[in-house]
Amino acid sequence: MFKKKTPSGVDTTAAAKSSEKEQPWAELGLKEDEYQSIREILSRRPTSSELAMYSVMWSEHCSYKSSKIYLRQFGQKVTEEMKKHLMVGMGENAGVVDVGEGMAVTFKVESHNHPSYIEPFQGAATGVGGIVRDILSMGARPVAVMDQLRFGAPEHPDTARVVHGVVDGISNYGNSLGLPNIGGETVFDARYQGNPLVNALAVGVLKHDDLKLAKATNPGDLVILFGARTGADGIGGVSVLASETFDDDGPSRRPAVQVGDPFAEKVLIEACMELYENDVIAGIQDLGGAGISCATSELAANGSRGMEIQLRNVLLRDESLTPEEILMSESQERMMAIVNKKNLKRFEEIMQKWEVEYSILGKVTADERLVIKWDNEEIVNVPPKTVAIDSPVYERPVEYPTWIDKLNADSTKDLARAEDPSEIAAQIVQIASSANQADKSWITSQYDRYVLGNTALSMPDDGGMIRINEESGLGVTLATDANGKYCQLDPYNGAKLALAEAYRNVAMTGAVPRAVTNCLNFGSPENPEVMWQFKRATEGLADACMEAGIPVTGGNVSFYNQTGDIAIYPTPVVGVMGVIDDVARRIPSGWQDTGHNIYLLGVTKDELDGSAWAEVIHDHLGGKPPQVDIAKEMELADLIHGANIQGMIASAHDISEGGLAQALVESSLRFGNGARIWLGELMERDGIDLTAALFSESQARAIVSVGREDDVKFVSLCEARGVPVVRIGVTDLESSSLEIQDVADIDLLDLKSAHVKTLPELFS
Repeated sequence: MFKKKTPSGVDTTAAAKSSEKEQPWAELGLKEDEYQSIREILSRRPTSSELAMYSVMWSEHCSYKSSKIYLRQFGQKVTEEMKKHLMVGMGENAGVVDVGEGMAVTFKVESHNHPSYIEPFQGAATGVGGIVRDILSMGARPVAVMDQLRFGAPEHPDTARVVHGVVDGISNYGNSLGLPNIGGETVFDARYQGNPLVNALAVGVLKHDDLKLAKATNPGDLVILFGARTGADGIGGVSVLASETFDDDGPSRRPAVQVGDPFAEKVLIEACMELYENDVIAGIQDLGGAGISCATSELAANGSRGMEIQLRNVLLRDESLTPEEILMSESQERMMAIVNKKNLKRFEEIMQKWEVEYSILGKVTADERLVIKWDNEEIVNVPPKTVAIDSPVYERPVEYPTWIDKLNADSTKDLARAEDPSEIAAQIVQIASSANQADKSWITSQYDRYVLGNTALSMPDDGGMIRINEESGLGVTLATDANGKYCQLDPYNGAKLALAEAYRNVAMTGAVPRAVTNCLNFGSPENPEVMWQFKRATEGLADACMEAGIPVTGGNVSFYNQTGDIAIYPTPVVGVMGVIDDVARRIPSGWQDTGHNIYLLGVTKDELDGSAWAEVIHDHLGGKPPQVDIAKEMELADLIHGANIQGMIASAHDISEGGLAQALVESSLRFGNGARIWLGELMERDGIDLTAALFSESQARAIVSVGREDDVKFVSLCEARGVPVVRIGVTDLESSSLEIQDVADIDLLDLKSAHVKTLPELFS
């Protein structure tokens, strides 16, 4: 990418003022007009180092240049009520939310898609490491992680390579780090074949007073790089690499993928926590995408200050690196701190205690210029805001996809529906054992879910719950959801549905939803139809969040998830965080007591378009996704919370992919307990047939089990809150089957075998 230069041969700002030369701006991912903009900003050509900085910071991944105009609405469509608990919103490394008792939670989800296709193990591992450092940089102790995975068709020969690598990478890094993995998603579909999605979420806890921000505000403060040494791995990794689509030639560009060391990160966490406890630092930034280019420019820009940096002071693993490569390297496990001189001694003591290497790179200056030197040669002199904040803003062409009309017209209304009970019973098992609905423990069992001892709920429950105060029992729940098929059919409502499901999953655990993060995964922004999908999805998500009264705290956009002309399904992953005042009141997703009545909450409609039934039984995608009503989701959530406070609910499980049948399967298998189910009253009340009753994916629905002593009170509570309720069964711990009257009597051992064996048979 750049020719190796001797120290005396570096490209300096003095040379840039006096000489012209050809520069590899296109190879670095810049457009010609972007390169000309850089020249106009500087009133000269950029030096090679400046070009490197602008190229990585103006990349799609770092600058959000194609998405900014749409992301702004997350900050515009807010009410004062939505801001009530928000301490830090969009624009920082992660959002921070007040959860009571003087405590705050920071959480965020990010993508590491492109590196994970090229080198699945390191791509996924460093995705976990990167999001954990985002959390760490807010002054928080990371307490848990989750992952949201999309792979290609399960039978495709390349899928196993990616699955094994990604799962091994996540488990190796997370387990070594000592953080519990409390949930997430795994989806298989041919549309993700050459573009797997590896989204990682981390959550951290801090006291209000411990909040840290990525800004440098005090001239004279020291700029210190600490952690791992800088190497050649990850040069332009998630910055330039993630702004490219893949061709059909398979994985390439391995040197661009970062290499992680979880044990170095574990030590880094403890060193940072001691820095925070001793109030040693004035600002901090993790080094992920765009490396030193990002950290220096963002710290300076956010504080409206400048910096003077000596790049020679960077500790290197590879002494042959050029200045440009040092600036672009995305080597992992590194942090940049702003430290007042009076705190330097204490900073050094803490570094020595934890055996963390560090180097003083320079100082904060009063002007708004970022100056970087190589020995005595000035190689960078730029306004930092032009690098970190004032990147290009594109309003890409948007075009309504004409193919969507034909897709929407192709509904499930003409698909054959089984009438024979044995055929319906077989469909229940077939769906439950399909790759997307099957048990995911082959994956999740490779993750440590209980390390640190504060995990209250994890997979396969509806949400992951972590206790954050051992004395009071205060806890938080996180759930992440997205249905790419729904979004393909209707990106606006598909995004709303993702929010609705994550919101509902959090509520099912007994927590109250409070805030949102997202990772918006789409194809190429240079495709007008993709931009239409993105525009509609962001509008839908922003509208849904406003209606639900919970703010978007931050997130990530991943474009260029496309092979040739084929883009992935639009996949806006939505993470919802909720608060529960005592994790002892958590609600499990399966029944554990006999003789409890099972109630279905909500209304079931004939909504099978985009459903698991349509996919598994008929290999069909078409029609329109289920209707979404955020007000009804909120009513359902409020009901669950109110009933739980009164101790009425023994279990709760949302109804989503796979419909009621899948919810019954999972609730029975959760603890291996049987149930007797009858659907006649439901079918008569809602005017639906048996297929719709079992497999419809109508929203704002859940099943709960309630002790008989609370029956009358619970039904009265439902009626008072306007939530439709119908009794559909009873739990039976003496039974070893899931019995659906006049339909099926499915042995739980057989059902479990079918549900569990799918992934091991595919990938073991």
